[in-house]
Amino acid sequence: MALLKNWDNKTWLSSEKYIHAFNSFILKQKKLKKHSRILDIGCGRGKIISNIFERLKLVNKPIGLDIENHKDKSKKIIFKKIDGLSFISKTKITYDLILIKQTIHLLKINQIIKLLSICKTKLNPNGKIIILSLDIKINEIPTFTLMNKKLKRSLNRDKKIIDLIIKIHPKIIIKKFIFNVKILKSEYLKMIEKRYISTLLNFSDKQIKDGLVEIDLKYKKDLKFKDRLICLILKK
Repeated sequence: MALLKNWDNKTWLSSEKYIHAFNSFILKQKKLKKHSRILDIGCGRGKIISNIFERLKLVNKPIGLDIENHKDKSKKIIFKKIDGLSFISKTKITYDLILIKQTIHLLKINQIIKLLSICKTKLNPNGKIIILSLDIKINEIPTFTLMNKKLKRSLNRDKKIIDLIIKIHPKIIIKKFIFNVKILKSEYLKMIEKRYISTLLNFSDKQIKDGLVEIDLKYKKDLKFKDRLICLILKK
């Protein structure tokens, strides 16, 4: 499987404004205290949980898992190069918050079911699992034709996954996180070129090049849109 290396590298997802807004949303869903323990499955460079660590002056460094070991990852987290299922099956620690942000679509359905089942056993009494994925109903992310087709297929699969999670966990709470993105078209083109989203990972260089031309022609001005995530909250 190709590795997603640039989703949080010089994108709106790595901006201070986004991280502050996102973490404000997370902390409304789950109140954390000084001694709370956090696990982030698919943490990337760890910017989100390191911000929570600083913001709340946590005693325990958050643990971040990813199969890609970024050289520029945050030093304010305990990073482990491992997949979520392997780690959660072995860890003896229990957590107040397990965060799974825009990661489940990279897993097989049976892996997702098993992961969430084990995660529930690793929660403290008032702990929560918070899963975030692209909104399956409304998507405003700027795309080129081929990218849009693949993204729609991916979102259709996401819908099946989310429907199954809700069926297995009927007491799940559903919320939405919406962030207003304003970005220079030139910056967004760089993000496309770096394959910032998993939809782009298996495209050839020519397909990316053609897509860049299409987006440049399609969007005359700098880009404004809403980045929408569906949020699923599971309790112990």
